[in-house]
Amino acid sequence: MIIGLGETVYDIIFKNNQPVKAVPGGSAFNAMISLGRSKTDCMMVTEVGDDHIGNMVVQFLKDNGVNTSYVYQHPDTKSHISLAFLNEQNDAQYLFYKDHKSLNMPERMPEIKKGDIVLFGSFFAINPVIRDYVRSFLTSAKENGAILYYDINFRASHKDEIPEIIGNIEENMCLATVLRGSAEDFNILYGTNTGDEAYERVKSLCDTFVYTDAANPIQLFTPKGKLIFATEPITTVSTIGAGDNFNAGFCYALCKEGITDAESIKALPDETLARLVESGQRFSSEVCQSMDNYIRCRVGKYNV
Repeated sequence: MIIGLGETVYDIIFKNNQPVKAVPGGSAFNAMISLGRSKTDCMMVTEVGDDHIGNMVVQFLKDNGVNTSYVYQHPDTKSHISLAFLNEQNDAQYLFYKDHKSLNMPERMPEIKKGDIVLFGSFFAINPVIRDYVRSFLTSAKENGAILYYDINFRASHKDEIPEIIGNIEENMCLATVLRGSAEDFNILYGTNTGDEAYERVKSLCDTFVYTDAANPIQLFTPKGKLIFATEPITTVSTIGAGDNFNAGFCYALCKEGITDAESIKALPDETLARLVESGQRFSSEVCQSMDNYIRCRVGKYNV
């Protein structure tokens, strides 16, 4: 099973300052919807309000084959809203309407088994308010032999909070089996400008690292060395969900390749690593060519 741990928002997407689409979203959420559509056994661990939007989000997960047993719908709370404004390149700038301090995760956690994959990231994974829950969840998953995939996904809007939360970010890196970060993430957090500089900062914490930089080549670092993968040019409709779906495709390929041992990932043959990255690219490219945050029903050779 692939378990997504993260926040859920309702995205209202604008083009030329006019709303053009409204869909449920969130980093891990987008990945779980794509995985559910690919018939992968998956679960979402999150919280939503008990309002109309919260009901829509829960039903949307169920309709797309995602287990909602650990979606917590809290009484007397409002669901989170995100406004995404697409520019001429169809990249998004965000405004968030949510109260991070209102998050409340109960103690109950899903049972994580050896070979399961936990996909987590964004501010949800470092929020001091629920840090005890997240730390316990991830530590238990690691001890039980799960593969932990961490996407930093750090927004510039939280830059002033870096001194408070950098310890949580680096603790997540230590727990992770695979770390993914964008050029923007590392520039904001550490002031780095290249994948090599970023890897120097993190390799002592997590030595299997995927560095993405928009349409530039993807770089994959392991203790064996560095691999570079070109990205194919596409006509982009929206980049919302691009990174989230790279994560989904990478984790999907881990399942399809039968990779269940966390320690084995850093020693995988280059050919296998290439298939993991290529699967991530397929999912990401699919999403960038629509206004949705998730894949449709078929992506590439895996007959999604």
